[in-house]
Amino acid sequence: MSIAISSGKGGTGKTFVSTNIAVTLASMGNQVQYLDCDVEEPNGHLFLKPVLDAEDDIMIESPSGVDEAACTLCGKCVKACRYNAIALVNKKILFFQKLCHVCGACTFVCPNNAIKLSQRKIGELKKGKSGAIDVTYALLETGEGGMSPRLIRKVKENTGGGITILDSPPSTSCPVVETVKDADLCVLVTDPTPFGINDLKLAVDMCRQLGKEPAVLVNRAQYTNNDLAEYCKIEELEIIGEIPDERSIAECYSTGDIAVLRFPEYRKLFEEIAIRMIARAREPRAGELRTGIRRRHEQDACAQGDFPIESGTNMKAPPSGNGTEVVVISGKGGTGKTSLTAAFCALEKNIAISDCDVDAADLHLILKPKILERGGFSGGITASIDPDKCNVCGLCHEYCRFGAIEYVSRNNIEYCEINQTACDGCGLCDLVCARGAVLLSPAINGEWFVSHTRFGPMSHAKLRPAEDNSGKLVSFIRKKKNELAEAEKLERSIIDGSPGTGCPVIASLSGTNYAVVVTEPTVSGVHDLKRILDVVDFFHIRAGVVVNKHDVNTEKTKEIKELSAARNIDFLGVIPYDTSVTFAQMKGLSVVEYGDGIAAKAVREIWGAVKRVLSCKQ
Repeated sequence: MSIAISSGKGGTGKTFVSTNIAVTLASMGNQVQYLDCDVEEPNGHLFLKPVLDAEDDIMIESPSGVDEAACTLCGKCVKACRYNAIALVNKKILFFQKLCHVCGACTFVCPNNAIKLSQRKIGELKKGKSGAIDVTYALLETGEGGMSPRLIRKVKENTGGGITILDSPPSTSCPVVETVKDADLCVLVTDPTPFGINDLKLAVDMCRQLGKEPAVLVNRAQYTNNDLAEYCKIEELEIIGEIPDERSIAECYSTGDIAVLRFPEYRKLFEEIAIRMIARAREPRAGELRTGIRRRHEQDACAQGDFPIESGTNMKAPPSGNGTEVVVISGKGGTGKTSLTAAFCALEKNIAISDCDVDAADLHLILKPKILERGGFSGGITASIDPDKCNVCGLCHEYCRFGAIEYVSRNNIEYCEINQTACDGCGLCDLVCARGAVLLSPAINGEWFVSHTRFGPMSHAKLRPAEDNSGKLVSFIRKKKNELAEAEKLERSIIDGSPGTGCPVIASLSGTNYAVVVTEPTVSGVHDLKRILDVVDFFHIRAGVVVNKHDVNTEKTKEIKELSAARNIDFLGVIPYDTSVTFAQMKGLSVVEYGDGIAAKAVREIWGAVKRVLSCKQ
């Protein structure tokens, strides 16, 4: 039995739930495997503290260049590559290996066998024991965001007997799909805030597109309204448990301890949740009845009318703006990145804004933009097979590196079919098919918006559930923001960046003037901070660190301050734990608009520090 613990956004307590459930199940006498599939930011091992008995580099054979003696500069490899990983410049073939998805198209089309292959490290796999629990996790190499699904597959190869807990990446894109697609149950962890409910809706749609009916677990269950309960009732979603909003839990988490071991009163709660999870996982999968249904809240413009479709297939990087660009990022979700971005917008009063967290965009819930322009976005292609032309030769199945082509039989007719959730859009199947049975068309990956807010123009987007977030949509949204800034002659712009270390955050970060990195004083916060600072260093971006909820663990705050100094990173300040941040969110306001509490005062000082740094840079 496998149970995936996922969430529409980071910071809901997904890993907190996963690790405590794993420990609880083991204490109940179950054989348990804990697989941390959040390969960009794996944190479960920080709490389970496994004794490692195996560590392996995960390598794949990847194109790395051309044999210049054999290459005729025909350009066929450039034309075949859908990821802009190959270019022909000044009579020379250039490979951008970090963009390569290792689909094999360039090797197939090269008439002279000139493509060089080499071993490429995409991550590290670690295995060990935490008491009776088998623990497996992986660390993705910096800049290898496109390899997340492959690394997740390596982690999932360690699924064994008993009960497997899959700690999923957050959001709704390809790495999440790879994690949850064959689980017996997907549990979505949320909280009763506007951000939590908005992102839960996206995650529910993703699960249903995969043919799975999820269960909901509410963390930090402090209610100020009935919005979450009403949504779950309308969508017929079972809430299998509620975990109270207690500061003692946050303090326990910050030190890397397991709550059910420290607090006996939570052991019974997690046992009840575990029993409900097992019961749900044994039920027939009802989600298949809802597959493909677009729910009321998810009806997008592209499905409703004739809207322009913009293509990002040739976009390598966002064009640089003329003014100063500040990006707010975090090593993991839920650190307060979006709330801080909204407050910065309010303090600046007139600024160009871009929400590049397209997997789980929440900034619009605070800024309440008035949409002026909208359209669909195509970041690649979608492939399908015409069964009337397919002779089941099997070449497409043989060549596909993503396991996306399956043999099917309907009405006693056998043919090949493409699993759209597994397809990477490389187009190799079309290249190998001699009968022209493969049909290629633009993939509509999401929807983009240009809007007006009370603090200035805004570009934002919504990635469709289960779609690939390669960073192209992020780059497109940044391009729109730069156009808005130029049109309104705004010298300063701000980006709510994607969390994590993969392709979306790289697209959010590259080419900006300054990065504000938001973290929390927890063992996972420090771990993820180090990972995102590696990405910042990789792109030579100057950065400053902000510690949110610093008083939850003052020792970890001190450690972060020392880490910032050691890495020559600006330490911009700290924000105290303040419930007014959540109450402001409930009202659709930034914390600095809501009142003059301790968090608002700290945020004002931090924005002042950012502006002083920017003035020194100019």
